[in-house]
Amino acid sequence: MPPVQDRPPPLAALGVAGLDQVLQGGVTRQRLYLIEGTPGTGKTTLGLGFLLAGAAAGETGLYITLAETEEELRAVGVSHGWSLDALTLFEMIPAEGLDEAEEQTLLYPSEVELGETVRAIMAKVDAVRPARLVIDSLSELRLLAQSPIRYRRQILALKHFFSTRQCTVLMLDDKSGTTGDLQLHSIAHGVIALEQTLSGFGAARRRLHIVKMRGQRYSGGYHDFEIERGGLAVFPRLVAGSMETAFDTAPVSTGSAAFDALLGGGLTPGTATLLSGPAGVGKTTTATGALVAALRRGERTAYFLFDERMPTLLQRSAALGMDLRPYIETGQLLLRAIDPAELSPGAFAAVVRHAIEAEGARVVVIDSLNAYLQSMPNEQYLMLQMHELLTYLALNGVVTLLILGMHGVLGEKGSDIDISYLADNAVQFRFFEAFGAVRQAISVIKTRTAAHERTIREFRITDQGLEFGEPLSAFHGVLTGIPTFSGEATTLLSDAHGTSPGG
Repeated sequence: MPPVQDRPPPLAALGVAGLDQVLQGGVTRQRLYLIEGTPGTGKTTLGLGFLLAGAAAGETGLYITLAETEEELRAVGVSHGWSLDALTLFEMIPAEGLDEAEEQTLLYPSEVELGETVRAIMAKVDAVRPARLVIDSLSELRLLAQSPIRYRRQILALKHFFSTRQCTVLMLDDKSGTTGDLQLHSIAHGVIALEQTLSGFGAARRRLHIVKMRGQRYSGGYHDFEIERGGLAVFPRLVAGSMETAFDTAPVSTGSAAFDALLGGGLTPGTATLLSGPAGVGKTTTATGALVAALRRGERTAYFLFDERMPTLLQRSAALGMDLRPYIETGQLLLRAIDPAELSPGAFAAVVRHAIEAEGARVVVIDSLNAYLQSMPNEQYLMLQMHELLTYLALNGVVTLLILGMHGVLGEKGSDIDISYLADNAVQFRFFEAFGAVRQAISVIKTRTAAHERTIREFRITDQGLEFGEPLSAFHGVLTGIPTFSGEATTLLSDAHGTSPGG
């Protein structure tokens, strides 16, 4: 029989739920890890959270700071609502030690200072015997070493020392060194890189990725995160393929029998429907009608509003006989206004997941994709993230309604993006003029789950919902973006007095 392999030590949770999810439980205990990132990316917050998570489990934690003071660290804790009393905080050069004799150590040669610093670290570790250790930061050791060879040797010596003391170590690095410091990656058991970017407008965007993690599976790629009160909030990259659930595929009504017929029977769970057209043509009202139909069936729903102000949406919907307030009050409808300048794409995906998995939403409206685009670095990222999000919603049997605005009053200039290939159903709205009046037309461009009606119909929005007219056989130019009507007035919807326009 082959020899039985020793089991690896159990994982140590980092204390950040999203990051522990990315790492599938945490990091291997009794190893040395590198946390790298420029100043302001959250390294100190991550290190303190790591130690506090250990303290909550009864593990001793030691934070050795080579740059910040104990007072500054405690101020960080206060900003997050943390008490650091359970941790041991150690300054390498405490303020009370800077007497006349101690000041002479500042004139020591660098190799002497480096040796004394490393010995002080080892002595403190032996005195405290921590299960978890954070050293902040390696840039100070790098400056003292003055040469890559000496720096690498000291890090190797510290790694060997820590391995004999059975502690899990996070070493923080502000990336102030040269590219030669990448050798440090080969020494560390795992490397987590934190990044921060600034766009032309809005909040800073932060993301992280796992550079390496020996002997352990993890979710690769970039994961958005934010620094919130209480620590880091990491939003694991959405991987839809592993989240499929069973669901009923029977079509559900949009709340309008005529619209259901136009779609070939209604909306099928697990599909995404794209509603595109110029501003004011009725896309949001149509989506709201389908949402209200689901609410009246007793289903839970979610509406993510990027463009419009929430009071405006509520007021207009109530005027059309679709009052959303009672459903919001009971929690059946989750209505959230999204500021794309403040919320990262990863955070938005996490909000959608919460609506599906925690709130049980079966219908989701995203209004609109144009504003969602503004929260993304570029079009390519939008397509990739939206594809993954729509796949996730489809695998969970959610009816998804996507609203896409087009430029110009008539929509003659197209849209910012072409996402129609990602949608299962595509519904096009247009304005057209006839007999001195501006009217609205609707057509279904495609459906992947049913044989849909291929006509173009006039429609209008009333307090009774959507009202559809007969097919407009004399309606020309819809695909050119400038539709016109040259037929008889009797084929159009009657006005409020029951008469046809022009008659």
